[in-house]
Amino acid sequence: MNDTPYYERHVFLCTNEREGGRACCSQLGAGDALARCKERVKALGLSGSGQTRVNSSGCLDRCEMGPTLVVYPEGTWYSYVSLEDIDDIVDQHLARGEVVERLRI
Repeated sequence: MNDTPYYERHVFLCTNEREGGRACCSQLGAGDALARCKERVKALGLSGSGQTRVNSSGCLDRCEMGPTLVVYPEGTWYSYVSLEDIDDIVDQHLARGEVVERLRI
């Protein structure tokens, strides 16, 4: 059995949509953020086996923090406002291993 993880990092972006008009990540641009994150990871050559995987997730139960994503195995949580924030997370955390403190929750 191989102890090496298939992915070095796994990123989950909440794209949950709540019923009844309750605030949720989906209403705050999570779909665009997911697409941007995947696009940027791929463009920088960070995707694939042994590297980074970006996935949509259901509710991560941190809606009060704004749209959220989490990076594993570190367990680093982020909230973002813009697509540029997503770029910073990819460029700094995923590419260089540096936590983006201004976006950390």
